[in-house]
Amino acid sequence: FSSTAVSRADPWPLPHTPEHMANTTTPADLAPPAPLPRLNESIDVMRARLVYQSRKRGTLESDLLLSTFARDNLSTMSETELKEYDKMLDEPDWDIYYWATGKRAPPERWSNSPILEKLRVHAKNEGKVVRMMPAL
Repeated sequence: FSSTAVSRADPWPLPHTPEHMANTTTPADLAPPAPLPRLNESIDVMRARLVYQSRKRGTLESDLLLSTFARDNLSTMSETELKEYDKMLDEPDWDIYYWATGKRAPPERWSNSPILEKLRVHAKNEGKVVRMMPAL
């Protein structure tokens, strides 16, 4: 064993740290994801699928943000809004998270999105609501 200290980068940097921001950046030249065709999907089935997809993202931060947003907003969204939200869920988790929290500027395709704006308002949580994962 060596008595000298070895400095190693944290393999799991915390969100909002410079290391995490750098490691989760999606290349600007990456094409937007192609949505899966869902022929003849009813509005009710789409809402149910979006609730599930909002909850099961892969990161706790995204799960909490998107699942509570879905719980509070999906029931009143129009079909056009639901389709836009569906497209947004195809984006990488950390991109959505950082766009919503204002830590990254969204790409042009999302810069004027009313859904992203609603998500930003939700993320600010100005009412200081204690949020918990909704039941599936």
